[in-house]
Amino acid sequence: MEAYQIIRRPVITEKSNRLKDAENKYTFEVHPEANKTEIKKAIEELFKVKVLTVNTVRLPGKQKRFGASLTRQADRKKAVATVKKGERIEFFEGA
Repeated sequence: MEAYQIIRRPVITEKSNRLKDAENKYTFEVHPEANKTEIKKAIEELFKVKVLTVNTVRLPGKQKRFGASLTRQADRKKAVATVKKGERIEFFEGA
């Protein structure tokens, strides 16, 4: 898998902004089949930073109702990457 296929999009929430400011951790939505090693290499390749650790979380899809029918959103996987002190990912700045 290529780096652009592994890292789908950044997750920008209040909690992820607190983690970014306090602990230098960045949150991304990643491909569900990607492992921690692949995620680490992809972040280092795309953003040119040194990643110390990667924690992952699997999020189940929610059920949504559209009129009389029920649908289910897809399952997701989220990764929280700790970046070396002093380095930053410029993509998140100003968000």
